Amino acid sequence: MTVTLTKHHGLGNDFLVYDLTQGEPAVAWPLLARMWCDRRTGIGADGLLTLGHDPDDGGHLSMMLHNADGSRAEMSGNGIRCLAQAAYLAQDRSGPVSYRVSTDAGEKQVEVLRAVNPSTLLISVGMGVVSEGHEPAGWMHLGCHPDRPVWHLDLGNPHSVIAVDSVAAVPLEVLGPKVPQINLEVVEPGPEPHAVTMRVHERGAGITQACGTGATATAWAAWKWGLVTATPDGEILVHQPGGDATVRLAGDGNRQATLSGDTVFVGTVSLTVPTG
Repeated sequence: MTVTLTKHHGLGNDFLVYDLTQGEPAVAWPLLARMWCDRRTGIGADGLLTLGHDPDDGGHLSMMLHNADGSRAEMSGNGIRCLAQAAYLAQDRSGPVSYRVSTDAGEKQVEVLRAVNPSTLLISVGMGVVSEGHEPAGWMHLGCHPDRPVWHLDLGNPHSVIAVDSVAAVPLEVLGPKVPQINLEVVEPGPEPHAVTMRVHERGAGITQACGTGATATAWAAWKWGLVTATPDGEILVHQPGGDATVRLAGDGNRQATLSGDTVFVGTVSLTVPTG
């Protein structure tokens, strides 16, 4: 079975998208994710997304996400924007478009706002409510000082945010695997008044260039701690190694957040799926 994948990235957080209109391969998705996402023996990506279309409603999509290690994840803020770009290009759309996307974390509203250039779209997604999470098992092995600000949060997937003096000095490659069941973010304020700087170790993918749900959790935690002030529009800029995302926080204290940033189409690849 020959299939086509498209590759996209949101601030360096890269994904392969499989459009289900091609039919379902006989090989299980976790195995395909591990094969295709491997950066040495496969195409290379942080995750594999499957794109479903509602035949009666072109604005209603569905998303399933498998991380590079084959595990299934509930939600990805950058992944869902890549999925929307794949649908937008497949439908040969132009101008602003709204999508409703069903995910394992519920339905999300995605807005294609404008084209930045022929391969890049500015896309936003309503991330929903930033909820309290739970301390993950093994948290004590990180050795955080009890006075250091830490917040365990949930955006459909689990996050632990730690405020630090310098994100560059934190050995995330050592700390992240100690709590593999969560996404671990470290954050420092600035350098601008309405900005924070973040690095992340993602569940199922390792250190990534950016994380949309992580940027949202980080912005919210840093704002609540008083490490950053939002703009009059409620926006916080989140600097990540792969680029900058904007998180807009609702001003009424209801924990609602919106994520926006550039989403880039990288290319298309055709390959044969093993049959057994």
